[in-house]
Amino acid sequence: MMHLDCAEYFRSQAGYRRCFCELLKKWKSYGRPAGRIVLEHTSEEERRLLGGILGKKFSEETIRFSFAEFERGLQKTRFAPVDMKALLEGYFRTELSTNQEQKRKKQQDREEFFRKFYERFAEKKKDGAESAAALWSRQMAGTKSGGYYLLSREFSRDPEAAKTLAENVGKALTALSSAREGGRGNTALAVFAAEISGNPHYFDRGSTAGQLLTDALCCVMGRRQPENTHQWKELLLEAGIAPDYVSSFVHICGICLETEEGEHPAFRAFRELGEPCAVTLENLKKVVRARVPGKRVFAVENEMVFSFLTEQLRQEDRWRSTAILCTSGQPRTAAVRLLELLAADGFQICYSGDMDPEGIDIADRLWKRLGDRLEIWRMSPEDYGKGISNEVLKDTRMSRMDRVAHPLLKMTARCILRERRAAYQENILGDLLNDISNSSAD
Repeated sequence: MMHLDCAEYFRSQAGYRRCFCELLKKWKSYGRPAGRIVLEHTSEEERRLLGGILGKKFSEETIRFSFAEFERGLQKTRFAPVDMKALLEGYFRTELSTNQEQKRKKQQDREEFFRKFYERFAEKKKDGAESAAALWSRQMAGTKSGGYYLLSREFSRDPEAAKTLAENVGKALTALSSAREGGRGNTALAVFAAEISGNPHYFDRGSTAGQLLTDALCCVMGRRQPENTHQWKELLLEAGIAPDYVSSFVHICGICLETEEGEHPAFRAFRELGEPCAVTLENLKKVVRARVPGKRVFAVENEMVFSFLTEQLRQEDRWRSTAILCTSGQPRTAAVRLLELLAADGFQICYSGDMDPEGIDIADRLWKRLGDRLEIWRMSPEDYGKGISNEVLKDTRMSRMDRVAHPLLKMTARCILRERRAAYQENILGDLLNDISNSSAD
């Protein structure tokens, strides 16, 4: 076959290598002999060999010629007639296709991948409803959401690995649905990951599988993407997975934690001594109720503020009639769980945090979650004026306040936007203490 002999000849001459690589690029772009070839820093051998084909003598190191010129030159050789596509396929020993054809083939393969994945989990549940895995795969293919682009990226890199990844996340959704229907409690993340994949770190936050599982859960549960670790943990807990039970904690003082058997004995001792303590999510697993003296509990954002208030109340001998908790910045899952227990039992939560973009955002989120059971405390424009500092806020932090919904916090947010400075709880400690003291005296 003449084109094979032709291909072998050009392959045996190293001086043609760069030229043929450029010819291949042009063919993939145009699907025919078109475009111009530019070779820089050519060797004497390259110039001699190409000059022989093109019927030219090159003296400059940079040589230029069109694909069509090269083809016409080939037709004058002993290999004529030369089919350029057959020649390039023989030279590179591969079937030739254009970039557009390759793109179209990849798209077809991707669509087939998602179609087969849906069919894998399409079986309906006993009640006739669509399974969580089927819902997820259908949403991905239909709306290109729920991790579609992540899975597409992995498919482009390694189709088999992408298939395994999708299968494991689909199995995870199915297992979680079965656990909920069976009334089983939360499964530890590492245990769950090992059961699905054999790797306890498979679904860790930051891993590809962990992100895809997060995308899938958001899709089937109708949730927004978590913006931080706390929100990610909340998502997993709601789905039936426990990320861990010890890194999530809240500080309390004067709060009674009750299980089905009565007050938790360990925390009763702290409460009776009037001492603050840390409560982890593990500690809260069996807690079903939370009670405080009177009708309200005070919640603060900062640990130093919490320490100051609890110490002062002990010195004033008012600790028996007061309950305080500390979220330590962004409320962790344990703090949110305790606040929800208190709100469910009818107690009013007075929350106070720093008056900067992050603090305003935290307070607003808590209010959106707890509703009227949460009272914004000492975060008014007047309090902002009292607590203002010299810290100038960067513009990048201001966007957080665009979503503020609470009426009072909106007013304070406008003050922050105008002054461009933060106000801190530490600057209004006296007001915070007086409020708590007056409340405990009621």
